[in-house]
Amino acid sequence: MSAHLNSLKAFIFLFLLINVPVQAQHLNKLFVDVDHDAKVLNVRQEITYFNQTSDTINSLVLNDWNNAYSGKDTPLAKRFSDEFVRAFHLAKDEDRGSTTIATVTDQNGRPLSWERTRKHPDIVDIQLKNPIYPNHKFSITICYTVKIPNDRFTRFGYDKDGNFILKDWYLVPARYTEGKFVRYSNENLDDIANAISDYEVLLRVPEDIAVTSDLYIGSEKRIEGDKKEYFLVGKQFNNFNLVFEKKKTFKVYRNSVAEVSTNLKDDRITEIQKSLIIDQVTRYVDSVLGRYPNGKIIVSQNDYERNPVYGLNQLPSFLNPFPDAFTYEIRFLKTYLHANLRNTLKLDPRKEAWVYDGIQIYLMMQYMEDFYPDKKMMGQLSDWGILQGHHLFNIAYNDKYNYLYLLMARKNLDQPIGYPKNKLIKFNEQLAGKYKAGLSFEYLNDYLATDAVPQSIKEFYRLNTTSQASANDFEELLKSKSQKNIDWFFETMVNSREIIDYKFGKAKTIGDSLHITVKNRTGANVPIPVYGLKNDTVVFKQWLENVVTDTTLTIASFGAERLALNYQNTVPEYNLRNNWRTLNTWSPNQKPFKFTFFQDLENPHYNQVFYVPSFIFNIYDGFSPGLRLHNKSLLEKPIIFELNPTYSLKTGQLIGSFSFAVNNYIREGDLFNVRYSVGASTYHYAPDARYTKFTPAVQFRIREEDFRENRRQFITLRQVLVDRERSVYAGTEEQNESYSVFNARYSKFDSEITKHYNFYTDVQLSKSFGKLAGEVQFRRLFNDNRQINLRMFAGAFVYRSTNSEFFSFGLDRPSDYMFDYNFYGRSETTGLFSQQYIMAEGGFKSIFGTRFANQWMVTVNGSFNIWNWIEVYGDAGTFKNKYDSARFVYDSGIRLNLLPDYFELYFPVYSSNGFELQDGNYSEKIRFVVTISPGTLINLFTRKWF
Repeated sequence: MSAHLNSLKAFIFLFLLINVPVQAQHLNKLFVDVDHDAKVLNVRQEITYFNQTSDTINSLVLNDWNNAYSGKDTPLAKRFSDEFVRAFHLAKDEDRGSTTIATVTDQNGRPLSWERTRKHPDIVDIQLKNPIYPNHKFSITICYTVKIPNDRFTRFGYDKDGNFILKDWYLVPARYTEGKFVRYSNENLDDIANAISDYEVLLRVPEDIAVTSDLYIGSEKRIEGDKKEYFLVGKQFNNFNLVFEKKKTFKVYRNSVAEVSTNLKDDRITEIQKSLIIDQVTRYVDSVLGRYPNGKIIVSQNDYERNPVYGLNQLPSFLNPFPDAFTYEIRFLKTYLHANLRNTLKLDPRKEAWVYDGIQIYLMMQYMEDFYPDKKMMGQLSDWGILQGHHLFNIAYNDKYNYLYLLMARKNLDQPIGYPKNKLIKFNEQLAGKYKAGLSFEYLNDYLATDAVPQSIKEFYRLNTTSQASANDFEELLKSKSQKNIDWFFETMVNSREIIDYKFGKAKTIGDSLHITVKNRTGANVPIPVYGLKNDTVVFKQWLENVVTDTTLTIASFGAERLALNYQNTVPEYNLRNNWRTLNTWSPNQKPFKFTFFQDLENPHYNQVFYVPSFIFNIYDGFSPGLRLHNKSLLEKPIIFELNPTYSLKTGQLIGSFSFAVNNYIREGDLFNVRYSVGASTYHYAPDARYTKFTPAVQFRIREEDFRENRRQFITLRQVLVDRERSVYAGTEEQNESYSVFNARYSKFDSEITKHYNFYTDVQLSKSFGKLAGEVQFRRLFNDNRQINLRMFAGAFVYRSTNSEFFSFGLDRPSDYMFDYNFYGRSETTGLFSQQYIMAEGGFKSIFGTRFANQWMVTVNGSFNIWNWIEVYGDAGTFKNKYDSARFVYDSGIRLNLLPDYFELYFPVYSSNGFELQDGNYSEKIRFVVTISPGTLINLFTRKWF
């Protein structure tokens, strides 16, 4: 290397030594030759490992997270499958990444043995020939090739424009703690546990490629072969970013705080506005955290898109509720804080993520309070007259954090924020857990009423610039600055999923004093503030502590007319509806009813009723308009009702449905929910006749201890009472006009992208029959992208005292006497709507002369894809009717599986009837599946979050 380059390196290192507190670290020297067209990096790397522990190290563990993209059985692939992401499994081999190691040698040139384990294919274990003793160094050299993945999986890799956005692509020693190396596989969580290292990178790229990095670029020169050579250097990095672009999008902004390289989309703001925003944010963060130690920082659009400001990114551009400059500011703030904290805090990024998250969200909340205290969550939409009656458009911007935490708590899906990131379900990892962490910091700060929290954050940040710190260090800092006992913060807010819910008991005024009873509904022993209000002005505030059970206290009234618990909503409390008490009135808790169009957030000051236009469709009632009245807010409630009166345009009669349910969520144990419900509905099942159904039921829901397991069990007990009017179009007789069926069902499912398993057993008991049935479904997506679907159904009558086939097992279409399925023409025997297909009972697609079984039935249904969504299917089964011998039937054909369970077409080819295509009425044999229920379709796209 030239003398000029060596002198430049020495200058840069001298600059870093002067400006950054350092200690001896590991050193990574990388020579990287970029083959841009092949999307390959050829790397020669020298790792100098400094054993700063008291242990003797005989093997070295390297993180190789790029190799997580190499197959469909890696932990990364499993994570995608668990979250119903199909893109990775179905991707072409050229879209995948991998790391191919050629040689590993020690400092004496001797080859070293290495391996990847099946459990961790993205971790490399290297066996050393000589141990590394405490306070000694050892060097190894590795030659390897990095194949860059497509960025559509994680937003890191190569994009469609030929740009490379690289992160976690090179080999690096794993973090060493508590006597062992940390072994974390890549699960798309941005939590690689690297040892803190110094870096020297000699980079060769095509001359038309622009290079951006958060390492310092010390030199740039043209070399042979139309390439440029860059020298990059950095000290004490967890990780570094590297970006190659054909057309440079990153711009550099400098001030006395940091040098920021960003390509964050600017939403039509001017360059001056952008510069002022970046300067304000970086200086603000510098004031609350301290000086950023690395000097340079990258704030990229890719990082933002991985962790966006939810709410801002969900609305279409024409409905942007915030000024463009504000939108850019909040996006930049969040992404800058994320990059700053990840690059600086030397925590265990998987097990101690709550510290990162808590500081980030807490500082975002403080920023809003300092610069935009009056900003509403929905911005300018709050000024629209038609929307002002909605609570959603009136709450403060920072209140969104509590609502999104409560969204999961009310579903009984919240998890401790102290859990490792890979144990959190996606919504908790991305949203609810982060928000609860920030809210908890705000809660603690309000309780201490000092600057202990911001001071501790600042000192902890400074500590991380000189040493490898932990969450325990942060805890000790907080406790050392707190005059009060804050054990509850770590025991309850961080390491448990206990929920907080206080309410008032009796309260009365005696002279100038108040005698108040406060009830702890959950047993979570955390402080709660009580406020006294007069004319909506706070006249006193007092923190109550150790309210484990009912507690009665006497305090000065200061003329208060109303009492409120958690008035300013600083405590992330489960239920705010019981926090009020009006003094000296006969009805202290009465809340008025409020009718609101469509839906809204829960408003604790009202009994909310929502109304929204609705419609139902079947061919007997037509497209029938209605008005749905319900109390379902965006947060789950223990008691839910829904009334949906509808006008049948075809018959001119009132139809509709009603439901009432009570949810009992159980916080501990596998049984997490018991739902008691009563439902009723009445619609037409034939042109001249309606049915009325009434169903009381109870359902027990069971889940795994690990919430990430997509495995559930259900036990459902219900009584189905049906009354059918007589019809000349559908055969009715005394036994099938008015009847009652007791139904008990146990079901279990386990589902992800690569495999699905579903099982149920069913018992039905009625006056005229008793039945047992069971079903097993299995779907498997193989590594060659072939998919097989198998289903088996078996059912038998225990007793039967009716001649009607209405209650018999259906071979190709169930009679649906309990009215569970959404048939658009349930009584049709000819025409298009008779061809609607629902996978139930026999599950055949072809129609046979005998369509029912009144003794027993066993069938098997299967399909196999031959290209994308085109499948071949086959059904086979045997069934028996009274006075007849058992019969065997089969069918086969083509299935267009366009959207499973929502839009499918079946084309019969050959069956027990013979060759199905030879008849002239083939169009009448085609079967279809169409689902038009919006709620059902929404579940298809939200399942990856929960």
